[in-house]
Amino acid sequence: MTRSFIVCTAVLLCASSAHAQNPTAGRAAHSGSPTSAPDLTSLLRQPSSEMEPVIVRFTADQQSLRRRYDVPDSPRQRTRMLGFYTTWRQQLRDMQFDKLSQEGRVDYVLLDHYLTHDLNLLEHQDTLRAEMSGLVPFADSLLKLGDMRRDLLDVDPPSAARTLAAAAHQADSLRALFASSSAQSGAPHVSRTVANRAADRVDEIRGALCTWRQFYDGYDPDFTWWTKDPFTQLDRSLGSYARTLRERVVGFKPTPERATSGGGRCGASGADENDGPIIGDPVGPTALKADLAYQMIPYTPAELIDIAQKQYAFSLSEMKKASRAMGFGDNWKAAVEKVKNSYVAPGKQPGLIRDLAAQADSFFAQHDWVTIPPLAREDWNMEMLSPARQRVSPFFLGGSQILVSYPTDDMSEADKMMSMRGNNPHFSHAEVFHELNPGHHLQGFMDARYEPHRRLFSTPFWSEGQSLYWEMFLWDHGFQTTPEDRVGALIWRMHRSARIIFSLKFHLGEMTPDQAVQFLVDTVGWDRANAEGEVRRSFNGSYPPLYQIGYMIGGLQLRALHHEIVDAGKMTDRQFHDAVLQGGPMPIAMVRARLEHITLTRDGAAPWRFADELPPPVPAKEGR
Repeated sequence: MTRSFIVCTAVLLCASSAHAQNPTAGRAAHSGSPTSAPDLTSLLRQPSSEMEPVIVRFTADQQSLRRRYDVPDSPRQRTRMLGFYTTWRQQLRDMQFDKLSQEGRVDYVLLDHYLTHDLNLLEHQDTLRAEMSGLVPFADSLLKLGDMRRDLLDVDPPSAARTLAAAAHQADSLRALFASSSAQSGAPHVSRTVANRAADRVDEIRGALCTWRQFYDGYDPDFTWWTKDPFTQLDRSLGSYARTLRERVVGFKPTPERATSGGGRCGASGADENDGPIIGDPVGPTALKADLAYQMIPYTPAELIDIAQKQYAFSLSEMKKASRAMGFGDNWKAAVEKVKNSYVAPGKQPGLIRDLAAQADSFFAQHDWVTIPPLAREDWNMEMLSPARQRVSPFFLGGSQILVSYPTDDMSEADKMMSMRGNNPHFSHAEVFHELNPGHHLQGFMDARYEPHRRLFSTPFWSEGQSLYWEMFLWDHGFQTTPEDRVGALIWRMHRSARIIFSLKFHLGEMTPDQAVQFLVDTVGWDRANAEGEVRRSFNGSYPPLYQIGYMIGGLQLRALHHEIVDAGKMTDRQFHDAVLQGGPMPIAMVRARLEHITLTRDGAAPWRFADELPPPVPAKEGR
């Protein structure tokens, strides 16, 4: 980033040297830059797409319904959202597509795909619900209580008390079956995956019931009189049942924190997403096919795995070259170990990240590659990740802030070393700009100011894909000047290839989480604790199934598109990169349709086999 302590024409220095020369350097204000008041007349324009007000209205209506029907997965929520998406898609299909401009057609296709995808998700959720229906037979009867409250119906305390008591009896009966050591107990035969999903569902129901009770308790004397004891018993029963499922079927080991029958306060989960085995919930080939269609990726999982393996082979070849330059021959894992052990002392990581951000900013300032507004160089902040979050995010994160992962004094020795080794200067050198400018921070800055209605269509193939694309772009242009920095860059490229392989194989049922951890250790050289954190993060339900493949595949799509447009002389680098950022998030195939003015039908563009158009990867120059 442009700072008062940086001279843009200076020769790039490594971050550690810059910090040693000026250890107290910070970010200076951009004096004299009109960062808060752009040329307002330049902002006056007609919407680029006739569909913009349609998407704005859809987004607002969807948000309203999600606020109104906020009981998670309740009968009323399911019915209302199904009707909402169905009628919107019917109305959309009645529009006169042929009369829309190219930008309008782009938005039409994006909205139609969005609606179709959400309808597919509802159908998939029906399948998941059916798989665990025998484990949570009380779910709908309890969630209806929350629906009735949201419908502002008068509560019937005696009836509510009977519903609570009946559900407690069901939960206790099921718990007893699973708690029994007898093979003849009659407990349902379910997989660890389904049992884990059911336990999570029970926790959600407990939370919804607490919200329901708090609305009436103390305000309605009859309600409190009738439901106090049945509710207390049900909360304990549900907590005990969820814990039994996790311990007896899923394989969580009992801990003192989970020893209480109800898990503590009302509705408090007895589980920690960072505790116990990594389970995940494979979606299967049918759901994967639907997700790939939504992202407009015309490849099978097997073809994507083949693409990843080819990318990995290039990275491994380059890694061995860097290893030889460091004196380790082809023993690249020894080179990685040396790089890992170059970590900075506790308390020094924020300064390292600051200096690496400045170094990347200076590099971009020397080239006419992309527009980074002055305010975008100024408005990001830095915070530290908690030890708990580092269990699932072992490396730093970014966006409007950069979130630093580094040890605190109360972490175990193993966790401290995991964090320091995994966030060493050379690994970080290749990632700070991924998180800040021109990566995630600039993406968020731009999509809040250009075509903001398209934020509805956010996809990792656009966001993570762009950040990964910049990693490859800077590699091509010599940003890594030492073999250690090349090791740091290549470890991430190897990791992103490995993510495609292990995440697709997991969702196809061909690889377990434990096998995925070992795969990362063997093929990327991660410490086991870091590998476990990455796999846990991938499969704990925080990310959709294709998120992890979005990095490399999205980056390769943009690389192919850059070759098709910039290398062919149709745009400059700056024009291309600005057009991608200012067009808003969407599948990369639709970015191509916009920039290349490709004919669109209601179903989108013809399939784009982007891998056939990829330029060859650029090897590092010896001695660079």
